[in-house]
Amino acid sequence: MTSSPRPLLNRRLAEFGTTVFAEMSALALRTGSINLGQGFPDTDGPEEVREAAVRALRDGRGNQYPPGPGVPELRTAVAAHQRRRYNLSFDPDTEVLVTAGATEAIAAALLALVEPGDEVVALEPYYDSYAACVALAGGRRVPVTLRPRDGRFRLDLDELRDAVTDRTRLLLINTPHNPTGTVLTREELAAIAELAVERDLLVITDEVYEHLVYDDAEHVPLATFPGMRERTVTISSAGKTFSFTGWKVGWITAAPELVTAVRSAKQYLTYVSAGPFQYAVAEALALPDSYFDGFRSDLQRKRDLLGDGLRAAGFEVYQPQGTYFITTDITPLGEKDAYAFCRALPERCGVVAIPNSVFYDAPDVGRNQVRFAFCKKDGTLSEAVDRLRRLAS
Repeated sequence: MTSSPRPLLNRRLAEFGTTVFAEMSALALRTGSINLGQGFPDTDGPEEVREAAVRALRDGRGNQYPPGPGVPELRTAVAAHQRRRYNLSFDPDTEVLVTAGATEAIAAALLALVEPGDEVVALEPYYDSYAACVALAGGRRVPVTLRPRDGRFRLDLDELRDAVTDRTRLLLINTPHNPTGTVLTREELAAIAELAVERDLLVITDEVYEHLVYDDAEHVPLATFPGMRERTVTISSAGKTFSFTGWKVGWITAAPELVTAVRSAKQYLTYVSAGPFQYAVAEALALPDSYFDGFRSDLQRKRDLLGDGLRAAGFEVYQPQGTYFITTDITPLGEKDAYAFCRALPERCGVVAIPNSVFYDAPDVGRNQVRFAFCKKDGTLSEAVDRLRRLAS
């Protein structure tokens, strides 16, 4: 009798297969559908930022390995951005670390700070890399679910407090929140900060959508609250703010001992990346407030264009306060299974979306939710809206 072959995939990753983004993007290509699934724009960002990258390439800046912590120009620009926008002061040399996008920053932070068996409390539904990175670190994820109420997804602070145990190592907070579009309020953030201080928890905050907030919502970094600067790893990136998602330039800001810990893990992942683009992003962060205001206003208009079209097609729409995304409920369409709905949608009307069920530990929780991205050209969104109207007929 022969023994069963040993599985090739590490058991910590056994529950994770091909990401839904790869599956749905391949489906979009195969069917020629409009891809409103994965969150990337279909236009480039500011011309002056693109030209800054070209200039860096031509001048030979960053064509070889950049410094491990990131080029000084970008670290200085990140620190200046935090000071200008949020009155947070960071030392560019000891409190800023450049990463290969926010996803690497999340991975490096969790690998550095989580011991096997530690509990990591995260807001669910969550970006799919969170679960995989917690697993790679040997941690145990503990979801606190944002639930629909009064037209948007909301955090239950009592549920958050109850989720924290003696085994909890850190909180993983995402605001503005992907995929729901929720922006945590000052009151909610103050309560999170109080809990973290009381229970002596570390906090990782994913703030990549910090400049994509709408209506009267306000992004407030958790590190600005009392007792939080020394225990918070704040993560952001250039991709969403400047519409150059392929450049993969991210960063963390944190106290020196936290940056040192994260860098210890990060150096064995990519080591360094995106040399010439780092110089370009340094210039991008120094753009005037008019750029950020105009970009936010344009995205809010796109949100409304797609949201109105989704309502007309029969979806229940949860109005997002931030991010690139609109979450919908497919129940009014007589549908119950988001995954099956998204797989059939390209054939039904030539549009691709993402089932929110993949962002939950228990898929049944988000079984009726579908996410659409609105970071597309007006013509693309208008055509998608026209196609989606077929669902209402």
